[in-house]
Amino acid sequence: MAKKQKEKNNEVILALKAIVEEKGISEELLFDTLEDALVAAYRKNYASSGTENVRVDMNKETGEIKVFSLRQVVSEVNDKDQEISLEEAKAIDEKYELLDMVQKEVTPENFARVAAQSAKQIVTQRIREAERNIVYDEFHEKEFDIVIGHMQRKDKGNLYIDLGKTETILPPSEQIMGEEYEFNEKIVLYVVEVKQNPKGPMILVSRTHPGLVKRLFEKEVPEIYDGIVEINAISREAGSRTKIAVSSNDPEVEPMGACVGPRGIRVQNIVNELGNEKIDIIKWSEDPAELIENALSPAKVINVIIDEDTKSSKVIVDDNQLSLAIGKEGQNVRLAAKLTGWKIDIKNEEQYEKELQDALEKEAKEDPNVEKAIDSDLENLEKLEDEADIEGVIEDVDALKDAKLEEETLKEEEVLESQNIERDIELVPKDDDEYKFKETDETETEIVADEDYEYKVPEEEKED
Repeated sequence: MAKKQKEKNNEVILALKAIVEEKGISEELLFDTLEDALVAAYRKNYASSGTENVRVDMNKETGEIKVFSLRQVVSEVNDKDQEISLEEAKAIDEKYELLDMVQKEVTPENFARVAAQSAKQIVTQRIREAERNIVYDEFHEKEFDIVIGHMQRKDKGNLYIDLGKTETILPPSEQIMGEEYEFNEKIVLYVVEVKQNPKGPMILVSRTHPGLVKRLFEKEVPEIYDGIVEINAISREAGSRTKIAVSSNDPEVEPMGACVGPRGIRVQNIVNELGNEKIDIIKWSEDPAELIENALSPAKVINVIIDEDTKSSKVIVDDNQLSLAIGKEGQNVRLAAKLTGWKIDIKNEEQYEKELQDALEKEAKEDPNVEKAIDSDLENLEKLEDEADIEGVIEDVDALKDAKLEEETLKEEEVLESQNIERDIELVPKDDDEYKFKETDETETEIVADEDYEYKVPEEEKED
């Protein structure tokens, strides 16, 4: 009988160790769980009350089970399940004193067989809880990181993804539009959050989160992984376009070039993973105006006027850059605003001048002392005129030049007539902006506006 029981105990040990291997649960945790289950089984089937203090020891090599009752030595017993008198304790062993814990084996005959069924349900439940905790801990460490899964099935737009130890759902809102996956096809996911749930951990994943782009760059670009190049900001419209601002902690490392990689291979690998999503890599700047200008790439910007109080900006561009700066359906400026954190209002030169003029007129009507109020706007306009080739300004300058030219012509003709000097006139290089004469085919004198030439008397006239 004892031999058969020993064999059964060995079978139990082997079964438990198989569970350890299969479920990935620690052996210590499993045996502790089993001992707790056996305590509950003893209290249910053998204890005089459910409050009796007992302990179960299980030999991890032989599977032998022993049950011990635990009672504290007291001078006056109030709870027989928890306490024992000093006299009774001394009868068991003279060594016991007050407040000692008396341990007495109370293992029932055939306890292992009787307790097995009662303990099975508890052990199964605890194993499931342990499995859920293991999965939760594993994926909680991967929160805000990338995991690899395999698509198992699609139902009502949801993709069910096998992550190995558990399964997750990729809802339509987190899928890149237009992407399709075959059964068991690999899929790269970003872990947004991991929640503990009574039915098991809930792993929220995404393909549209900007964090996915960041992690892919960290994986592809060693300089980012090593902290030499930093990703300062990302804005994304998944499946269409992403803007990423980067900076370098090493003056010898160009951050944009590092991200692009040799022959563009680094960024191309990321583009391929994201279903040919376009990626704009721009240089980060602490200067808001410069950052906004960079963020509107590939459009060329003339000027950026910022308002610190409202964290808004006006961006002036050439007319032929306006649509490029705004982007298709406003995407370029929308992504730039998200990237920089600034409101961006894009105008061409004509629109900005009109807006400024309207504002000046309005202020002039409302405030007779408008000059002080509009100083900053005038400065902006002057700066814009310095930086841009404004057609109206050029026309005014041309008109002034024409007037000066006509005046010089009249003066020269009067001098020639009064002195009755017949001479040839030629053009020579000069450094100033004066107007000069040149000889026509009919030997008549005309005036030209050429800033690179001035007139002088030919050499043969000098000899006379």
